[in-house]
Amino acid sequence: MPSLDSFKSRKTLKVGAKSYVYYSLEAAAQNGLGDISRLPVSLKVLLENLLRFEDGKTVTQADIRAFADWIKDKGSAEVEIAYRPARVLMQDFTGVPAVVDLAAMRDAAAKLGADPKAINPLVPVDLVIDHSVMVDYFGKANSASQNVKREYERNMERYEFLKWGQTAFDNFRVVPPGTGICHQVNLEYLAQTVWTKEEDGEIVAFPDTCVGTDSHTTMINGLAVLGWGVGGIEAEAAMLGQPVSMLIPEVVGFKLTGKLPEGATATDLVLTVTQMLRKRGVVGKFVEFYGPGIDN
Repeated sequence: MPSLDSFKSRKTLKVGAKSYVYYSLEAAAQNGLGDISRLPVSLKVLLENLLRFEDGKTVTQADIRAFADWIKDKGSAEVEIAYRPARVLMQDFTGVPAVVDLAAMRDAAAKLGADPKAINPLVPVDLVIDHSVMVDYFGKANSASQNVKREYERNMERYEFLKWGQTAFDNFRVVPPGTGICHQVNLEYLAQTVWTKEEDGEIVAFPDTCVGTDSHTTMINGLAVLGWGVGGIEAEAAMLGQPVSMLIPEVVGFKLTGKLPEGATATDLVLTVTQMLRKRGVVGKFVEFYGPGIDN
């Protein structure tokens, strides 16, 4: 369903011979939303999401206007919104049960006389097999390949089921064991920064966003992809097209200056930042980093 586009933000960008539809924050500001230039970047991503999915029910004009009001209330108004991530990242402990649920829904649809092939994820889902892989071999050049081989032997029935799932369902991909841990695979292979999707004969371009069933999903923000970890039920709901219900969050700015001393690692920096934020009670908020230290 196309957006109601109350703020006339739907625009077309031509790149060579191709045309892309996108939702312009600048146009929305000029057409009644007001000055949103001082919104944090992360909230601009959320705002674009609501402009694109405005349907008058799950996303209303009032929800969108709340972002303009945020500049004054800084999130204290606690406005609830319906956010739809572009994709879902799953690891095997939570992803395999989700595929089982999809298969069960197909069986139920068939028993009711409906087309079972109509049951599919509505957003792209990547299931990365990493959490269940055990280390039986180590200290040798072929240890990794031996562990992957043993993993297939140990869980062959599960992999046959997942192979069926990858061929049976639309928008569903499986990343096999031995490729890497899910948040690393997300950074190096899955993230696209900008996604495109064909709707009503037009190609719509929009920011890459994701939710994932791994606490390290937030690493993807390093590529300017808005993402965070959720529970398995939330991820499965998002997979089936249900919006993530959330409050427009407070946003904490964290200024970085200088550079790391010799011997200090990125992990040291992250743990120090986390400790500082925890002391300030930063929970359930977005954090944006800025300052000259970013370059170092």
